[in-house]
Amino acid sequence: MAKSEAVKDPAVKGKLKLILLLVLALLLAIGLSVGATWFFLHKSESKPAAEPAAAAANVKQPAIYESMSPAFVVNFNQNGRQRYMQVSITMQARDQAALEALKVHMPVIRNNLVMLFSGQSFESLATPVGQEMLRQKATASVQEVAQKEVGKLVIDQLLFTNFVLQ
Repeated sequence: MAKSEAVKDPAVKGKLKLILLLVLALLLAIGLSVGATWFFLHKSESKPAAEPAAAAANVKQPAIYESMSPAFVVNFNQNGRQRYMQVSITMQARDQAALEALKVHMPVIRNNLVMLFSGQSFESLATPVGQEMLRQKATASVQEVAQKEVGKLVIDQLLFTNFVLQ
């Protein structure tokens, strides 16, 4: 009998050591996890002044809309018939001072837009895709003048607030 109990003791002691080792490893892992979480949470709280500055840099300025008046009127000759296009345009910008600086160059902008509009075909403007393409070309034309004269892109986009083909 004594021999059978002696044989069982080393197996029990081996399993007990394994269980103790696993419990200690688990406690160590939990402790490291809690410690790392506490470290990173307190690290982010120590720099509250830097976050509002970064957040303020990412916030977009409110949109400013400036109407270009009078409306643009362009005539087309299609198969011997006179056709007309009237377009009212509004510029969307974010910087009021830059927009005011761009207004000085409004004659150049209007000239470029009239030349762009008169070079279009009436058939292409009769479709929504053609109108959107024209709007994008007009935006690019105004942005080109802004880049050349003011030194930066002032206009986000041009909006057609009225578009009439006759």
